[in-house]
Amino acid sequence: MLILSQDIFNERSGTVIAVALTSRPQRAGFPLTLELHAPGLPKRSWVKISQIRTLAAERIGKRLGKATPEELAQILEGLNEILGA
Repeated sequence: MLILSQDIFNERSGTVIAVALTSRPQRAGFPLTLELHAPGLPKRSWVKISQIRTLAAERIGKRLGKATPEELAQILEGLNEILGA
């Protein structure tokens, strides 16, 4: 999972907003998926932008990597496109 939000609302509720990650190459391109190049990821990885979830913060394991600000902007752009915003 890639954490998208840890803002005050989520901090108080004990949740985080996340999108799914996969190491399997994806057929669907942007805006549904985006390849990440984040340092620290053990394998080549893709964000499944259409699979957004709210999770209990306690379910999150150790951090493996971190998306760049540019990648995060692309993920948010993909969400906006999917939602028609």
